[in-house]
Amino acid sequence: MIPFSPPRIDQRVIDEVNAALLSGWITTGPRTKLFEKKITEYTGCKTTVAVNSWTSGMEVFLRWWGIGEGDEVIIPVYTYCASANVVLHTGAKPVMVDINESDFNISIEKIRAAITPRTKVIMPVDISGFPCDYDAIYKLVNECKDQFQANNEKQKKLGRILIAADAAHSFGATYNGNMSGSLADATCFSFHAVKNLTTAEGGAVCLNLPDSFDHEEIYKEFCIKILHGQSKDALAKTVKGAWKYDVLEAGYKCNMTDIQAAIGLIELERYDENLNRRKTIFEAYDSAFSTEDWAITPTYKDANRETCYHLYLLRIANVTEAQRDAIIQEIFEQDVSVNVHFQPLPLLTAYKNLGYSIDDYPQAYLKYASEISLPVYFNLTDEQVVTVITAVKNAIKLVLG
Repeated sequence: MIPFSPPRIDQRVIDEVNAALLSGWITTGPRTKLFEKKITEYTGCKTTVAVNSWTSGMEVFLRWWGIGEGDEVIIPVYTYCASANVVLHTGAKPVMVDINESDFNISIEKIRAAITPRTKVIMPVDISGFPCDYDAIYKLVNECKDQFQANNEKQKKLGRILIAADAAHSFGATYNGNMSGSLADATCFSFHAVKNLTTAEGGAVCLNLPDSFDHEEIYKEFCIKILHGQSKDALAKTVKGAWKYDVLEAGYKCNMTDIQAAIGLIELERYDENLNRRKTIFEAYDSAFSTEDWAITPTYKDANRETCYHLYLLRIANVTEAQRDAIIQEIFEQDVSVNVHFQPLPLLTAYKNLGYSIDDYPQAYLKYASEISLPVYFNLTDEQVVTVITAVKNAIKLVLG
């Protein structure tokens, strides 16, 4: 069976993890701090806080920004459940909007129609690693400044709706020559096992607020928030006589460990190699499918944007959801693993129960019902790529004739 997205774990990773284990630092320590600095350098953001998941990082950020009951956060309906869950955890309302006809990203016009005085954050999602249109989103929030109603001093200082990018997929993607991580006011990455860059579990919050914000102070504040509100972490307490600490607030427990960071440092060091291999696989799929009448190949590069080649979102033209499901089953029967990204949120019980209906999001349903995600990862061989292509074509013939 060709797996869908296994992590790249080799001797270099094993050696670095072993070194971390033997170093005496297996929780947050020097490797985590180095990893944060390397991410800041790579993305061009102003500061980075490493955390134990995208979810915890984004929730802590939203709470730090003052998001709570009565507030609204605009998200695309076509995303993983984490995007909505973190908003619900704060007590705010996720306002779901439809996606573009041309790609899988959030529709600017649908955002515009959804903005109210309660809107505090827009959370664009870079589906499959292809960046959203951030210039258009910034233009929109600046046009809507008159509607914005700040709830605290941070929000007043910004003076507009904040843009918090869900970049779980897009580490290494570019927009107008700038890296994902520096495209929004705040960006949250996922380093889960299936992502391009993994730390097994993990994530990072990259901050890129206007210069009127003190990013060094924000970094210190976040480090306190993600460690129970404690004034010192374990590394700081190693200074002679520095055992005493305070708890400044009822914080959270979501710091990254040096074991996780050890994996991430190797992954980041060779990340361009990873991207190049993924790009080659994308190009092979495009070459194989672009001449097929039934195939709708994904947009992954244009004049302003280039994906990080995370997911290849193949669509099958003029099929029903049931036919798509049958095609997927036939592909699995040929020992090739595929997936679907994603089930739009209103298809899921938790959000149906909150009153969301898929009937309100026709583009999202159309994309979902016809989409199949193909394997893309560094260790996928050329021979296996051919096997995937053959399996897809055979499945199409078997189901559609």
